[in-house]
Amino acid sequence: MWYNVRMDNNVALRVQNVSKSFILPTESTKNLKHFSMSVFKGTNTYKNLEVIKNLSFEVEKGDFYGIVGRNGSGKSTLLKLLAGIYFPDKGKIEVNGSLVPFIELGVGFNPELSGRENVYLNCALLGFNRSQTDKMYNEIVDFAELHEFMEQKLKNYSSGMQVRLAFSVAIMAQGDILILDEILAVGDETFQQKCFSYFAKLKKEKKTVILVTHSMGSVQDFCNKVLLIDKSGIIEEGNAAEISRKYRELNESQENTAVDTEKVSVIPSAIKIDANAQIDDSLIKLTAVFNSSIDIHDVVISLIIRRETGELVYRLTSDEKLSDVISFTKNTPKELSLEIENVFPDGIFCVDYTIRSRDRSTNYGVWDDIAKFNISHPQNNPEDKYWKLPAKFNLN
Repeated sequence: MWYNVRMDNNVALRVQNVSKSFILPTESTKNLKHFSMSVFKGTNTYKNLEVIKNLSFEVEKGDFYGIVGRNGSGKSTLLKLLAGIYFPDKGKIEVNGSLVPFIELGVGFNPELSGRENVYLNCALLGFNRSQTDKMYNEIVDFAELHEFMEQKLKNYSSGMQVRLAFSVAIMAQGDILILDEILAVGDETFQQKCFSYFAKLKKEKKTVILVTHSMGSVQDFCNKVLLIDKSGIIEEGNAAEISRKYRELNESQENTAVDTEKVSVIPSAIKIDANAQIDDSLIKLTAVFNSSIDIHDVVISLIIRRETGELVYRLTSDEKLSDVISFTKNTPKELSLEIENVFPDGIFCVDYTIRSRDRSTNYGVWDDIAKFNISHPQNNPEDKYWKLPAKFNLN
């Protein structure tokens, strides 16, 4: 069963031995007569599909907790169990505080009403009175960036506009635990960045968040703990780096099927790498020498710096910095160098490299923890800096 309880410890949500099954028909039933004859004959027209099996884990207060898995692993069912949309057949889910699921956006929207009217309708469904909605209205519209469309009927909105409005309303809800589906990062690139900035704000405020996603990038950006599930059960729980690696191994072991079910070629021995990191008070200098055993045309080189715990702090891809096509000539070394301002806090950091074809359909090399460096400032730590730090990028 699903319980809202008060726990004495630091646990925000506890899942204990939870199982969930669905009864599925094994053949189509054309009419009542056909169904009655099947029952009379004792024909088994249904099967029991166990989607979640004996699952247990805990989310502590302040965790940004990721749940990942391949298609068909049971993520969507688990998401709805946590949200209280489904109830477990066995086991129990305990929630310490109020829980707000951001998964079924736009439920309750009326296409015959205007955008403005739908804002007030959805806010009412979230428990806000008219006075509270009046105070939030401008903020909602500003976030959605739909000022000139608010008096139009919702049926005239594009699907992207509708979801943007629904998301903007949903983030007004306050709760102790938030459940986020990655599909919430909707719309164009600018609006997606606003969505992810909102996720970063939740992380900074130490909100308890559960993120269900396919994206290892999102996992490494935000999550301090990650649960990997497959075939109805838990494969492993750990930090973002460990689970990202395990997730990639799981996909590669399944005939290299990517999470979007498209085939991705993997050529693990095509390129060798020699990488290192040098640190001084002002600069972090990263170098990597690549040597390919084959000729390769038009690739993208990605570099990630992350904490030893797996949280990503810097990412760079070569097509962001260089307009030239990058190619490798057989047995001809190519050196990458990166100088980045040393504004990182104290701690141990790991460097990962990836080389893929520009269309991301072929992996020529994936190197985790290929270099490490330790930051230890003699005085006060600087503030954490993320993403677009001043940097000098070279590839010769």
